Amino acid sequence: MLDPRLIRDQPETVEAGARMRGAQIPLAEYRAADARRRTLVQQADELRARRNRASEAVAQAKRRGEDATAAIAESRQLGQDIQAHDAELRQLESELAALGLRFPNLLHPSVPPGHTDDDNIEVRRWGEPRAWDFVPRPHWELGEILGLLDFERAAKLAKARFAVLWGAGARLERALVQFMLDLHTKEHEYQEVWVPHLVNAETMVGTGQLPKFEDDLFKTAEPEGGRPLYLIPTAEVPLAALHGGEILPADTLPRRYTAYTPCYRREAGAAGADTRGMIRQHQFDKVELVKLVRPETSYDELETMVGDAEAVLRRLELPYRVVLKCAGDTGFTCAKSYDLEVWLPGQDRYREISSCSNCEAFQARRAELRYRSLEGKVDHLHSLNGSGLAVGRTLIAILENGQQADGSVVLPQALAPYLDGLSRLTPA
Repeated sequence: MLDPRLIRDQPETVEAGARMRGAQIPLAEYRAADARRRTLVQQADELRARRNRASEAVAQAKRRGEDATAAIAESRQLGQDIQAHDAELRQLESELAALGLRFPNLLHPSVPPGHTDDDNIEVRRWGEPRAWDFVPRPHWELGEILGLLDFERAAKLAKARFAVLWGAGARLERALVQFMLDLHTKEHEYQEVWVPHLVNAETMVGTGQLPKFEDDLFKTAEPEGGRPLYLIPTAEVPLAALHGGEILPADTLPRRYTAYTPCYRREAGAAGADTRGMIRQHQFDKVELVKLVRPETSYDELETMVGDAEAVLRRLELPYRVVLKCAGDTGFTCAKSYDLEVWLPGQDRYREISSCSNCEAFQARRAELRYRSLEGKVDHLHSLNGSGLAVGRTLIAILENGQQADGSVVLPQALAPYLDGLSRLTPA
Protein backbone atom coordinates (compact mmCIF):
# COMPACT_ATOMS: atom_id res chain seq x y z
CA MET A 1 0.00 0.00 0.00
CA LEU A 2 0.99 3.61 -0.30
CA ASP A 3 2.36 5.54 2.64
CA PRO A 4 -0.70 7.22 4.25
CA ARG A 5 1.36 10.40 4.65
CA LEU A 6 1.79 10.53 0.88
CA ILE A 7 -1.97 10.33 0.29
CA ARG A 8 -2.53 12.99 2.94
CA ASP A 9 0.24 15.42 2.03
CA GLN A 10 0.72 14.88 -1.72
CA PRO A 11 -2.72 14.03 -3.16
CA GLU A 12 -1.78 15.53 -6.53
CA THR A 13 1.10 13.06 -6.88
CA VAL A 14 -1.14 10.11 -6.00
CA GLU A 15 -3.88 11.26 -8.36
CA ALA A 16 -1.43 11.81 -11.23
CA GLY A 17 0.03 8.32 -10.73
CA ALA A 18 -3.40 6.74 -10.83
CA ARG A 19 -4.30 8.76 -13.93
CA MET A 20 -1.21 7.41 -15.73
CA ARG A 21 -2.48 3.89 -15.07
CA GLY A 22 -6.06 4.73 -16.01
CA ALA A 23 -7.07 3.67 -12.48
CA GLN A 24 -9.94 4.97 -10.36
CA ILE A 25 -8.99 5.67 -6.74
CA PRO A 26 -11.09 6.76 -3.71
CA LEU A 27 -8.88 9.79 -3.05
CA ALA A 28 -11.55 12.23 -1.84
CA GLU A 29 -13.24 9.56 0.27
CA TYR A 30 -9.92 8.54 1.84
CA ARG A 31 -8.84 12.09 2.63
CA ALA A 32 -12.23 12.95 4.17
CA ALA A 33 -12.10 9.86 6.38
CA ASP A 34 -8.50 10.61 7.31
CA ALA A 35 -9.35 14.21 8.25
CA ARG A 36 -12.25 12.98 10.39
CA ARG A 37 -9.95 10.42 12.05
CA ARG A 38 -7.40 13.09 12.94
CA THR A 39 -10.16 15.30 14.36
CA LEU A 40 -11.43 12.41 16.48
CA VAL A 41 -7.92 11.65 17.74
CA GLN A 42 -7.51 15.28 18.81
CA GLN A 43 -10.95 15.35 20.45
CA ALA A 44 -10.31 12.06 22.26
CA ASP A 45 -7.01 13.39 23.59
CA GLU A 46 -8.76 16.51 24.86
CA LEU A 47 -11.48 14.40 26.48
CA ARG A 48 -8.87 12.25 28.21
CA ALA A 49 -7.13 15.35 29.51
CA ARG A 50 -10.47 16.65 30.86
CA ARG A 51 -11.23 13.29 32.46
CA ASN A 52 -7.83 13.29 34.11
CA ARG A 53 -8.57 16.73 35.54
CA ALA A 54 -12.04 15.61 36.66
CA SER A 55 -10.57 12.52 38.33
CA GLU A 56 -8.08 14.71 40.14
CA ALA A 57 -10.94 16.99 41.24
CA VAL A 58 -12.80 13.98 42.63
CA ALA A 59 -9.70 12.88 44.55
CA GLN A 60 -9.12 16.37 45.96
CA ALA A 61 -12.76 16.75 46.99
CA LYS A 62 -12.65 13.42 48.82
CA ARG A 63 -9.41 14.36 50.55
CA ARG A 64 -11.04 17.58 51.76
CA GLY A 65 -14.24 15.80 52.76
CA GLU A 66 -16.29 17.74 50.22
CA ASP A 67 -19.16 16.54 48.06
CA ALA A 68 -17.66 15.04 44.85
CA THR A 69 -20.97 14.14 43.17
CA ALA A 70 -20.67 16.70 40.37
CA ALA A 71 -17.04 15.84 39.62
CA ILE A 72 -17.86 12.10 39.60
CA ALA A 73 -20.75 12.67 37.18
CA GLU A 74 -18.53 14.76 34.92
CA SER A 75 -15.80 12.08 34.96
CA ARG A 76 -18.36 9.35 34.18
CA GLN A 77 -19.81 11.35 31.26
CA LEU A 78 -16.35 12.07 29.88
CA GLY A 79 -15.57 8.35 30.01
CA GLN A 80 -18.71 7.60 27.99
CA ASP A 81 -17.76 10.31 25.47
CA ILE A 82 -14.27 8.79 25.14
CA GLN A 83 -15.75 5.33 24.52
CA ALA A 84 -17.98 6.76 21.78
CA HIS A 85 -15.04 8.54 20.17
CA ASP A 86 -12.89 5.39 20.35
CA ALA A 87 -15.64 3.28 18.74
CA GLU A 88 -16.00 5.76 15.88
CA LEU A 89 -12.21 5.95 15.59
CA ARG A 90 -11.93 2.15 15.26
CA GLN A 91 -14.61 2.18 12.58
CA LEU A 92 -12.86 4.97 10.69
CA GLU A 93 -9.49 3.21 10.90
CA SER A 94 -11.08 0.06 9.49
CA GLU A 95 -12.60 2.08 6.63
CA LEU A 96 -9.28 3.80 5.96
CA ALA A 97 -7.46 0.47 5.84
CA ALA A 98 -9.98 -0.87 3.32
CA LEU A 99 -9.79 2.28 1.21
CA GLY A 100 -5.99 2.25 1.33
CA LEU A 101 -5.92 -1.21 -0.22
CA ARG A 102 -7.57 0.20 -3.37
CA PHE A 103 -4.68 2.54 -4.25
CA PRO A 104 -2.17 1.13 -6.79
CA ASN A 105 1.55 1.62 -6.41
CA LEU A 106 3.17 4.79 -7.69
CA LEU A 107 5.12 4.35 -10.90
CA HIS A 108 8.85 4.85 -11.26
CA PRO A 109 9.69 7.97 -13.33
CA SER A 110 11.24 5.81 -16.06
CA VAL A 111 7.94 4.02 -16.81
CA PRO A 112 6.61 5.19 -20.19
CA PRO A 113 3.05 6.47 -20.61
CA GLY A 114 0.42 4.37 -22.37
CA HIS A 115 -2.25 1.80 -21.64
CA THR A 116 -1.79 -1.23 -23.92
CA ASP A 117 0.89 -3.69 -25.04
CA ASP A 118 1.49 -1.48 -28.07
CA ASP A 119 2.77 1.27 -25.76
CA ASN A 120 5.44 -0.94 -24.18
CA ILE A 121 9.01 -0.09 -25.20
CA GLU A 122 11.35 -2.71 -26.58
CA VAL A 123 14.67 -2.65 -24.72
CA ARG A 124 16.61 -5.41 -26.52
CA ARG A 125 16.36 -8.64 -28.49
CA TRP A 126 18.35 -11.84 -28.39
CA GLY A 127 18.44 -14.51 -31.07
CA GLU A 128 16.98 -14.54 -34.55
CA PRO A 129 13.70 -16.30 -35.32
CA ARG A 130 14.24 -19.22 -37.71
CA ALA A 131 13.63 -18.91 -41.41
CA TRP A 132 11.13 -21.63 -42.30
CA ASP A 133 10.87 -23.69 -45.48
CA PHE A 134 7.50 -25.00 -44.29
CA VAL A 135 4.58 -23.48 -42.40
CA PRO A 136 5.33 -23.89 -38.67
CA ARG A 137 2.63 -25.56 -36.62
CA PRO A 138 1.22 -24.22 -33.34
CA HIS A 139 2.06 -26.22 -30.23
CA TRP A 140 -1.36 -27.83 -29.88
CA GLU A 141 -0.95 -29.47 -33.30
CA LEU A 142 2.58 -30.57 -32.46
CA GLY A 143 1.39 -31.93 -29.13
CA GLU A 144 -1.18 -34.08 -30.91
CA ILE A 145 1.30 -35.32 -33.52
CA LEU A 146 3.81 -36.21 -30.80
CA GLY A 147 1.21 -37.67 -28.46
CA LEU A 148 2.21 -35.27 -25.68
CA LEU A 149 -0.76 -32.98 -25.04
CA ASP A 150 -4.32 -34.01 -24.26
CA PHE A 151 -6.87 -31.25 -23.73
CA GLU A 152 -10.02 -33.37 -24.19
CA ARG A 153 -9.28 -35.70 -21.29
CA ALA A 154 -8.23 -32.76 -19.13
CA ALA A 155 -11.59 -31.08 -19.80
CA LYS A 156 -13.32 -34.35 -18.90
CA LEU A 157 -11.42 -34.50 -15.62
CA ALA A 158 -11.89 -30.83 -14.74
CA LYS A 159 -13.00 -28.23 -17.31
CA ALA A 160 -11.57 -26.30 -20.23
CA ARG A 161 -8.17 -24.60 -19.84
CA PHE A 162 -6.52 -27.62 -18.28
CA ALA A 163 -4.07 -30.03 -19.93
CA VAL A 164 -2.84 -33.59 -19.52
CA LEU A 165 0.79 -34.17 -20.51
CA TRP A 166 1.67 -37.72 -21.58
CA GLY A 167 5.00 -39.48 -21.44
CA ALA A 168 7.76 -37.34 -22.90
CA GLY A 169 5.62 -34.24 -22.44
CA ALA A 170 5.40 -34.81 -18.68
CA ARG A 171 9.09 -35.65 -18.61
CA LEU A 172 9.99 -32.48 -20.50
CA GLU A 173 7.92 -30.38 -18.06
CA ARG A 174 9.76 -31.95 -15.12
CA ALA A 175 13.13 -31.50 -16.81
CA LEU A 176 12.46 -27.81 -17.37
CA VAL A 177 11.59 -27.29 -13.70
CA GLN A 178 14.81 -29.00 -12.58
CA PHE A 179 16.91 -27.14 -15.14
CA MET A 180 15.55 -23.75 -14.04
CA LEU A 181 15.96 -24.46 -10.33
CA ASP A 182 19.52 -25.69 -10.83
CA LEU A 183 20.44 -22.60 -12.82
CA HIS A 184 18.98 -20.17 -10.29
CA THR A 185 20.34 -21.90 -7.19
CA LYS A 186 23.78 -22.92 -8.45
CA GLU A 187 24.66 -19.94 -10.65
CA HIS A 188 22.37 -17.07 -9.61
CA GLU A 189 22.58 -17.63 -5.84
CA TYR A 190 18.89 -17.96 -5.05
CA GLN A 191 17.83 -20.14 -2.14
CA GLU A 192 15.27 -22.77 -3.08
CA VAL A 193 12.13 -22.83 -0.93
CA TRP A 194 9.19 -25.23 -0.81
CA VAL A 195 6.04 -23.31 0.08
CA PRO A 196 2.33 -23.97 0.74
CA HIS A 197 0.05 -23.91 -2.28
CA LEU A 198 -2.87 -22.80 -0.11
CA VAL A 199 -2.58 -19.53 1.81
CA ASN A 200 -4.88 -17.49 4.03
CA ALA A 201 -6.54 -14.20 3.20
CA GLU A 202 -4.02 -12.20 5.23
CA THR A 203 -1.20 -13.49 3.02
CA MET A 204 -3.15 -12.59 -0.11
CA VAL A 205 -3.84 -9.09 1.20
CA GLY A 206 -0.22 -8.63 2.24
CA THR A 207 1.10 -9.34 -1.24
CA GLY A 208 -1.57 -7.32 -3.06
CA GLN A 209 -3.75 -10.10 -4.48
CA LEU A 210 -6.73 -9.14 -2.34
CA PRO A 211 -9.06 -7.40 -2.61
CA LYS A 212 -8.30 -6.34 -6.20
CA PHE A 213 -7.95 -9.79 -7.79
CA GLU A 214 -10.58 -11.71 -5.84
CA ASP A 215 -12.39 -12.75 -9.03
CA ASP A 216 -9.24 -14.35 -10.48
CA LEU A 217 -8.58 -16.59 -7.49
CA PHE A 218 -9.63 -20.13 -6.68
CA LYS A 219 -10.48 -20.58 -3.02
CA THR A 220 -11.76 -23.14 -0.60
CA ALA A 221 -12.93 -22.99 3.01
CA GLU A 222 -11.93 -24.86 6.13
CA PRO A 223 -14.80 -26.88 7.67
CA GLU A 224 -14.02 -25.35 11.07
CA GLY A 225 -15.26 -21.78 10.97
CA GLY A 226 -15.35 -21.51 7.19
CA ARG A 227 -12.09 -19.55 7.01
CA PRO A 228 -11.12 -19.18 3.33
CA LEU A 229 -7.86 -20.54 1.97
CA TYR A 230 -6.72 -19.51 -1.49
CA LEU A 231 -4.85 -21.51 -4.12
CA ILE A 232 -1.80 -19.47 -4.98
CA PRO A 233 -1.80 -17.70 -8.37
CA THR A 234 2.01 -17.57 -8.22
CA ALA A 235 4.75 -18.58 -5.76
CA GLU A 236 5.42 -14.85 -5.37
CA VAL A 237 2.61 -14.82 -2.80
CA PRO A 238 4.09 -17.16 -0.17
CA LEU A 239 7.70 -16.22 -0.99
CA ALA A 240 7.16 -12.48 -0.61
CA ALA A 241 5.17 -13.01 2.60
CA LEU A 242 7.67 -15.39 4.24
CA HIS A 243 9.06 -12.68 6.52
CA GLY A 244 5.83 -10.79 7.19
CA GLY A 245 5.91 -9.14 10.60
CA GLU A 246 9.66 -9.69 10.96
CA ILE A 247 12.57 -7.26 11.11
CA LEU A 248 15.54 -8.62 9.11
CA PRO A 249 19.10 -7.53 9.92
CA ALA A 250 20.64 -5.45 7.14
CA ASP A 251 23.67 -7.73 6.96
CA THR A 252 21.43 -10.65 5.92
CA LEU A 253 20.21 -8.80 2.82
CA PRO A 254 19.50 -9.24 0.02
CA ARG A 255 17.32 -12.33 0.41
CA ARG A 256 16.94 -14.12 -2.93
CA TYR A 257 14.40 -16.96 -3.08
CA THR A 258 13.21 -19.32 -5.81
CA ALA A 259 10.43 -21.87 -5.78
CA TYR A 260 8.68 -24.21 -8.15
CA THR A 261 4.91 -24.42 -7.71
CA PRO A 262 1.80 -25.05 -9.72
CA CYS A 263 -0.16 -21.82 -10.08
CA TYR A 264 -3.94 -21.52 -10.15
CA ARG A 265 -5.90 -18.72 -11.83
CA ARG A 266 -9.52 -18.43 -12.84
CA GLU A 267 -8.58 -16.06 -15.69
CA ALA A 268 -11.88 -14.26 -15.10
CA GLY A 269 -10.62 -11.19 -16.92
CA ALA A 270 -9.45 -13.12 -19.97
CA ALA A 271 -12.64 -14.85 -21.11
CA GLY A 272 -12.33 -15.90 -24.74
CA ALA A 273 -8.59 -15.14 -24.94
CA ASP A 274 -6.10 -17.89 -25.91
CA THR A 275 -8.71 -20.62 -25.66
CA ARG A 276 -6.60 -23.09 -27.67
CA GLY A 277 -3.53 -24.78 -26.32
CA MET A 278 -1.56 -24.09 -23.15
CA ILE A 279 -0.96 -20.34 -23.33
CA ARG A 280 -3.60 -19.41 -20.74
CA GLN A 281 -4.46 -22.21 -18.31
CA HIS A 282 -6.26 -22.45 -14.99
CA GLN A 283 -3.33 -24.53 -13.68
CA PHE A 284 0.26 -24.09 -14.85
CA ASP A 285 3.78 -24.62 -13.52
CA LYS A 286 6.18 -21.80 -12.80
CA VAL A 287 9.60 -21.27 -11.27
CA GLU A 288 9.39 -17.98 -9.39
CA LEU A 289 12.10 -15.54 -8.29
CA VAL A 290 11.62 -13.19 -5.32
CA LYS A 291 14.02 -10.72 -3.74
CA LEU A 292 13.79 -8.77 -0.49
CA VAL A 293 16.36 -5.98 -0.54
CA ARG A 294 17.41 -2.64 0.88
CA PRO A 295 15.66 0.25 -0.93
CA GLU A 296 18.85 1.78 -2.32
CA THR A 297 19.74 -1.45 -4.15
CA SER A 298 16.34 -2.45 -5.51
CA TYR A 299 16.66 -1.13 -9.06
CA ASP A 300 20.07 -2.73 -9.54
CA GLU A 301 18.53 -5.95 -8.24
CA LEU A 302 15.69 -5.59 -10.77
CA GLU A 303 18.12 -5.44 -13.68
CA THR A 304 19.95 -8.49 -12.31
CA MET A 305 16.69 -10.40 -11.95
CA VAL A 306 15.79 -9.69 -15.58
CA GLY A 307 19.21 -11.04 -16.58
CA ASP A 308 18.63 -14.17 -14.47
CA ALA A 309 15.38 -14.88 -16.31
CA GLU A 310 17.01 -14.12 -19.67
CA ALA A 311 19.71 -16.69 -18.91
CA VAL A 312 17.11 -19.45 -19.00
CA LEU A 313 15.99 -18.47 -22.50
CA ARG A 314 19.57 -18.14 -23.74
CA ARG A 315 20.56 -21.57 -22.43
CA LEU A 316 17.51 -23.01 -24.17
CA GLU A 317 18.40 -21.12 -27.39
CA LEU A 318 15.00 -19.46 -27.62
CA PRO A 319 14.74 -16.06 -29.37
CA TYR A 320 13.21 -13.40 -27.16
CA ARG A 321 12.91 -9.72 -26.51
CA VAL A 322 12.76 -7.57 -23.36
CA VAL A 323 10.15 -4.81 -23.13
CA LEU A 324 9.64 -2.09 -20.54
CA LYS A 325 5.96 -2.08 -19.62
CA CYS A 326 3.99 1.14 -19.98
CA ALA A 327 2.03 2.73 -17.14
CA GLY A 328 -1.34 1.18 -17.93
CA ASP A 329 0.17 -2.27 -18.44
CA THR A 330 2.19 -2.25 -15.20
CA GLY A 331 0.74 -4.41 -12.44
CA PHE A 332 -1.20 -2.99 -9.49
CA THR A 333 1.57 -3.67 -6.96
CA CYS A 334 4.49 -2.76 -9.22
CA ALA A 335 6.49 0.44 -9.59
CA LYS A 336 8.33 -0.78 -12.70
CA SER A 337 8.16 -3.98 -14.75
CA TYR A 338 9.92 -5.64 -17.65
CA ASP A 339 8.38 -8.42 -19.72
CA LEU A 340 10.41 -11.12 -21.43
CA GLU A 341 8.62 -12.22 -24.59
CA VAL A 342 9.64 -15.42 -26.34
CA TRP A 343 9.21 -15.91 -30.09
CA LEU A 344 6.46 -18.41 -30.96
CA PRO A 345 6.59 -19.27 -34.67
CA GLY A 346 3.23 -21.05 -34.51
CA GLN A 347 1.67 -17.70 -33.66
CA ASP A 348 4.20 -15.58 -35.60
CA ARG A 349 4.65 -13.26 -32.64
CA TYR A 350 6.42 -12.71 -29.34
CA ARG A 351 4.49 -13.80 -26.23
CA GLU A 352 5.14 -13.03 -22.58
CA ILE A 353 7.03 -15.75 -20.73
CA SER A 354 8.25 -13.74 -17.73
CA SER A 355 7.46 -10.49 -15.99
CA CYS A 356 10.05 -9.04 -13.59
CA SER A 357 8.95 -6.24 -11.28
CA ASN A 358 10.08 -3.96 -8.49
CA CYS A 359 7.26 -3.33 -6.02
CA GLU A 360 9.43 -1.00 -3.93
CA ALA A 361 7.86 -0.79 -0.41
CA PHE A 362 4.27 -1.35 -1.59
CA GLN A 363 4.01 -5.01 -0.54
CA ALA A 364 6.28 -4.39 2.44
CA ARG A 365 3.84 -1.91 3.99
CA ARG A 366 0.95 -4.35 3.55
CA ALA A 367 2.84 -7.40 4.88
CA GLU A 368 5.08 -5.56 7.37
CA LEU A 369 8.35 -6.58 5.70
CA ARG A 370 11.04 -4.58 7.48
CA TYR A 371 14.76 -4.48 8.09
CA ARG A 372 17.07 -2.86 10.61
CA SER A 373 19.90 -0.83 9.10
CA LEU A 374 23.45 -1.01 10.39
CA GLU A 375 22.71 2.30 12.15
CA GLY A 376 19.75 0.72 13.94
CA LYS A 377 16.95 2.38 11.95
CA VAL A 378 13.93 0.22 11.09
CA ASP A 379 12.44 0.72 7.62
CA HIS A 380 10.42 -1.16 5.02
CA LEU A 381 12.16 -3.48 2.58
CA HIS A 382 11.72 -3.37 -1.18
CA SER A 383 10.32 -6.54 -2.74
CA LEU A 384 10.87 -7.80 -6.30
CA ASN A 385 9.42 -10.74 -8.18
CA GLY A 386 9.81 -12.39 -11.54
CA SER A 387 9.10 -15.58 -13.44
CA GLY A 388 12.16 -17.63 -14.02
CA LEU A 389 10.26 -18.96 -16.09
CA ALA A 390 6.65 -19.95 -16.77
CA VAL A 391 7.28 -23.64 -17.43
CA GLY A 392 4.35 -24.42 -19.70
CA ARG A 393 5.07 -21.49 -21.99
CA THR A 394 8.72 -22.55 -22.10
CA LEU A 395 7.62 -26.03 -23.21
CA ILE A 396 5.46 -24.39 -25.88
CA ALA A 397 8.40 -22.34 -27.12
CA ILE A 398 10.65 -25.41 -27.29
CA LEU A 399 8.08 -27.36 -29.31
CA GLU A 400 7.37 -24.54 -31.76
CA ASN A 401 10.95 -23.33 -32.25
CA GLY A 402 12.45 -26.82 -32.44
CA GLN A 403 9.89 -28.35 -34.79
CA GLN A 404 10.89 -30.05 -38.03
CA ALA A 405 8.92 -30.62 -41.22
CA ASP A 406 8.18 -34.25 -40.25
CA GLY A 407 6.59 -33.20 -36.95
CA SER A 408 9.57 -34.10 -34.80
CA VAL A 409 11.11 -31.57 -32.39
CA VAL A 410 14.81 -31.01 -31.76
CA LEU A 411 15.38 -30.31 -28.06
CA PRO A 412 17.85 -27.78 -26.61
CA GLN A 413 21.23 -29.27 -25.67
CA ALA A 414 20.97 -27.73 -22.20
CA LEU A 415 18.20 -30.19 -21.32
CA ALA A 416 20.09 -33.33 -22.36
CA PRO A 417 21.42 -34.05 -18.83
CA TYR A 418 17.87 -33.91 -17.50
CA LEU A 419 16.46 -36.19 -20.21
CA ASP A 420 19.10 -38.96 -20.19
CA GLY A 421 20.55 -37.57 -23.39
CA LEU A 422 17.25 -37.38 -25.28
CA SER A 423 17.73 -34.86 -28.10
CA ARG A 424 14.62 -35.22 -30.25
CA LEU A 425 10.92 -35.92 -29.85
CA THR A 426 9.43 -37.98 -32.65
CA PRO A 427 5.81 -38.48 -33.74
CA ALA A 428 3.95 -41.21 -31.89
